[in-house]
Amino acid sequence: MSTKEIVREKVREKEAVGFNNEIIVYNDDVNTFDHVIDTLMRVCSHTAEQAEQCSLIVHYNGKCTVKTGPIDKLKPQCTQLLEAGLSAEIV
Repeated sequence: MSTKEIVREKVREKEAVGFNNEIIVYNDDVNTFDHVIDTLMRVCSHTAEQAEQCSLIVHYNGKCTVKTGPIDKLKPQCTQLLEAGLSAEIV
């Protein structure tokens, strides 16, 4: 019985480290659509169409998930978004 508990704990741990993290960009009154689009293309490797769609979602819904993945890959990208003046966080 204790073996099953250990296996379950390991599975949960791997799920927590998986691709459940997201970078969310929030709307603001400072950045232009062009700046947001250019930044998403540069930092998140979005296509022009993806970046434009995300910028519209941010504008109309107040926020948008722009990238998902492991935390160690998202941290540098989120930092670059923040340095570019966007409002972003990892959740």
